[in-house]
Amino acid sequence: MNFLVGKKRTKTRRISLEIPGIASNPVLRISSKIACSFFWFTLSLTTLCAQAQQADSINSLHSGANKSARNIAIASGVLYGAALYGLNKTWYEEFPRAEFHFFNDNTQWKQLDKAGHFYSAFHISQASIHLFQQAGMTKNKAHLWGGMMGFLILTPIEILDGFSEEYGASWGDLIANAVGSGTAMAQYMIWNEARIKPKFSFTQTSLAAERPNVLGDGFHQEILKDYNGQTYWLSVDMYAFLSQQSKFPKWLNFVVGYGVNNMVYANDHQNLDQGY
Repeated sequence: MNFLVGKKRTKTRRISLEIPGIASNPVLRISSKIACSFFWFTLSLTTLCAQAQQADSINSLHSGANKSARNIAIASGVLYGAALYGLNKTWYEEFPRAEFHFFNDNTQWKQLDKAGHFYSAFHISQASIHLFQQAGMTKNKAHLWGGMMGFLILTPIEILDGFSEEYGASWGDLIANAVGSGTAMAQYMIWNEARIKPKFSFTQTSLAAERPNVLGDGFHQEILKDYNGQTYWLSVDMYAFLSQQSKFPKWLNFVVGYGVNNMVYANDHQNLDQGY
């Protein structure tokens, strides 16, 4: 585990969602399902925010705000339903169906994939809270319903996994989704803002070349597959906990990070057997 103090500003790199070799690689398929959900959610959020802003400029009455919120809820359901249908056709149709079952993957990759679920659920919930507030929901309702959205959006993926013979639902993933959404919801209910946020960084490693079919071949695959290069951070906005008269720098955050190394295989005993 790494500890450091850093700035809030981060640099991002644009990544294409068109990834070759997904269909033949289960590990990349699992990571890409989350990325695909993020893509559809972001697309829906952009469209719905524009609708909400237009509604706010036209309707200043409470009934208008309620109508805007209702329209956003309906549109969100339709768009996400379409996204799930596409996800089912893309990822699961080629594999046999099975009775709903669980698969215990909690010992794999030192739980770094669970950090990814926490990260995704948190940011989906946070974005949903802002969207529902923009639509005119009361603060408490926006915090409650928006806060649950990360869990609600990611849970159907586990259900689809559970009915696939190739995969299986994961209790660990479900718990990570719930904790991520709950962390966002709790902060908005207590502080009306997120003062502790998960962040993500990635650095390419030489280990990907050891198993490129699993850890990726090229940046666009490795950022999803090579856990050795991924780091998940909890960034604490120190200034938010101090008085407004404080001279503590607003840009300075306290950050705790978690990452793994020498994980060429999913389990520790496999890596030890292979000399990693």
